[in-house]
Amino acid sequence: MAGAFRPAEAEQLLFEWEEWARPEQLPPPGDWVTWLVMGGRGSGKTRAGAEWIRALATGPQPVSPIALVGETMSEAIAIMVEGESGLLRLHPPGEAPRLTGNRLIWPNGAEATVLSASDPDRFRGPQFAAAWADEVAKWPDAEAAWDMLQFALRLGDRPRQVATTTPRPIKLLRRLLDDPRTAVTRMKTADNPCLAPDFLEAVVGRYRGTVLGRQELDGELIEDFEGGLWQRAMFKRAPADFECGRIVVAVDPPVTGHATSDACGMVVAGRAGQGAVVLADATLHPAPPARWAERAVALFHAHHADAIVAEVNQGGDMVRAIIAQQDPGVPVHEVRATRGKWLRAEPVAALYARGLVAHCAGLTQLEDELCAFAADGRADGHSPDRVDALVWALTDLFGDRLEPRLRLP
Repeated sequence: MAGAFRPAEAEQLLFEWEEWARPEQLPPPGDWVTWLVMGGRGSGKTRAGAEWIRALATGPQPVSPIALVGETMSEAIAIMVEGESGLLRLHPPGEAPRLTGNRLIWPNGAEATVLSASDPDRFRGPQFAAAWADEVAKWPDAEAAWDMLQFALRLGDRPRQVATTTPRPIKLLRRLLDDPRTAVTRMKTADNPCLAPDFLEAVVGRYRGTVLGRQELDGELIEDFEGGLWQRAMFKRAPADFECGRIVVAVDPPVTGHATSDACGMVVAGRAGQGAVVLADATLHPAPPARWAERAVALFHAHHADAIVAEVNQGGDMVRAIIAQQDPGVPVHEVRATRGKWLRAEPVAALYARGLVAHCAGLTQLEDELCAFAADGRADGHSPDRVDALVWALTDLFGDRLEPRLRLP
């Protein structure tokens, strides 16, 4: 067959990593010191780290010695060295290193030492020209181990390192992300075409869109705002068989008049038993008046709601009039902010802490904004339009029971 590879050529092609690697699995350009690869489970980050080490050790000017650091010695050997994507499996015949104790030795004389991040004192003494640190977000004392590794990374003209990990909100990752000498690559589990279809269907399908899925499958660094009112552990998924009583569409219209840049917070929620369910986040951006009013009325009818709750601090009678232009028969409850955003949000956050509020699927952006909501009334430096709408919705549904009461001794 014309164009077909002979067996020897096909075997050689297996080891031409740059020919068939995904772009995000190849080292990024630039004068970086640390290449941080954050990826989901099975996304190919381990293979990327191992291939980078192979290229260093077997290149025209071999880099040596190299540090291979895992959470424990056994994990480092099992995953980084002997695993499916480990270093022993990646070399063509005659080029593979041999493992002796905790040392890998290539035929050309290049060496790598396997180390445990759980025992960072062992980094004292050895020195290296390059390093691969695997699953750094799992290391028990990540900053201490990383710092000791940096002291040891002092040989050659350009010591560099790759860190491969599924992210978790630890100080070390934040530090690396803030370092201008770090090049960051992100990978998703679903990006790997070689994964078993059953895994993609059963695991990826089940956790897609959840907080756990975003971290473990999409490789996102999911963080809560320290000292915030909401933590991700507060969010619970609504049961499949819930029934809502009273339902409202809450609207927080833009107030600056810049229709092309301002967002309109819009949240649908309903009472369910003793608690409530947040049904939808339909926040709109940009949000000219006719457009947000049209969407609010459409949500009112789609969810068979009882009322639209709209903040009118800035718009006054105009807000009601804009909604009436879309449908004059829609009931509108006007609300006015007499306290700061944080004070208004506190009793609503308390409902979450008591387990009284559940979320339907697909509210990722709302949950992110809730967890980023700060005491200054901002969320990541922006106006918390989604938070405002949610607070108005739940305040309306729970009524006077949200009002703070002074308890006297």
